[in-house]
Amino acid sequence: MNYIKKIQSKHSNEFTLTIIFIGIFILMGALSPDKFLSINNIKTMAFQMPEFGIMAIGMMITILTGGINLSITNGAALSAIVTAFILSSDFSETNPIMGVVLALIACIIVASLTGIINGTVIAYIGVAPMLVTLGTKTLFEGIGLNFTKGGAISGFPDIYSEIGNGDLLGIPIPLILYIVVIVISYLLIERSAWGTEVFMVGCNETATRFSGINTKKTLMKVYLFSGIMSGIASLIISSRYNSAKTDYGSSYLMQSITAVVLGGTSISGGHGSVVGTIVAIAIMQVISTGLNILGVNRYIVDIITGGILIVILAIRFISKEMADKKMIKLRSASSVK
Repeated sequence: MNYIKKIQSKHSNEFTLTIIFIGIFILMGALSPDKFLSINNIKTMAFQMPEFGIMAIGMMITILTGGINLSITNGAALSAIVTAFILSSDFSETNPIMGVVLALIACIIVASLTGIINGTVIAYIGVAPMLVTLGTKTLFEGIGLNFTKGGAISGFPDIYSEIGNGDLLGIPIPLILYIVVIVISYLLIERSAWGTEVFMVGCNETATRFSGINTKKTLMKVYLFSGIMSGIASLIISSRYNSAKTDYGSSYLMQSITAVVLGGTSISGGHGSVVGTIVAIAIMQVISTGLNILGVNRYIVDIITGGILIVILAIRFISKEMADKKMIKLRSASSVK
C-alpha cells in the first residue's frame, strides 16, 4: 500500500511540475514575446540546458542515497582542464581527430577517478558524503588552479567545438547527448536492479545491508556514475566556450541541488524520479533565461534560486511533519478501537 502511494505521489508531482513549467513558459512568453519566443532564444536554451541537466542528474543519484556531491562542478572543471591540455597540444594540432578522441577518453577517465575517490571514502571508509565532497571540492579546485594558474586554456581543434555548438539535422548536438543521458539514467535508476538498490539505500542503508545487498558497492557505483555525468557535462561546457577554466560551471552546484529537490527528490534520500528532475531543470532554465531577457541582474537570479530552494525545503519539511502527525493520530485511533 505504501509503495502504491509513493508511485501515485511521484506521478502527481511530475504532473504538477509539468503544469508549472507550462505556466511559467507562457508567462515568460507573454512578458517578452519578441525575445523569449524567438527561434534564436529557444535554440540557445537547447544548447545551454544539457550541461546543467546532465550535472543535475549526477547530483540527483547521490541525493537519492541520502548523500550529496558538492564537488561535482569542480570535478567537471578538472576533467575539462585535463581535456584542454590534450586539445591544445602540438599532437592535437597536427592530428586533430586523434587528439579529440584521446581528450574524450582522458576526460571520462579523470571524471571517473573523481567519482571513485568520493565513492571510496564515503562507501568503504564511512565518512559523511557532505564532508568528503566538501574536501574533494577543494582538492579538485586546487589541482585545477595549479594546472591553469588561474587562467583559461584555449586553442582547441575546430572539430571539438562541434560537440557544444554543432547540430545534427537541425537538432543541437548537446540536446541529443542530453536525451541519450536521460534515457540511460532512467533505465539505470528506475528500471534496473541496481536502481532499486539505490532507492533502498536511501530509505534505510542499515536494513538494506542486512538484507544481503552490498551497500558499499552500490554507493561506489553511485558516485562513479555522478563523476561520469560531471565529465560528460564538462565536455559540453568546454566545447561550447572553446576553453577550460576552474570556475566554468561553478554556478551549477546550487542550481543542480535546487532542481533535484524541486523535482521531488527527498533530500534525505529514498524518493525521487528522473522525469521529475528533468521537468524541474526545464523550469529553472526557463526562469533563468526569462529573467535574463527581462534584464534582471544575474545576482538577483542567484538570490531567487536560493530562495526557491529554501521555500521548497521548508514546504517539504512541514508537509512531512503534518503527514507524520496524521499517521500517529490514525495509529492511536486504531489502537483504541
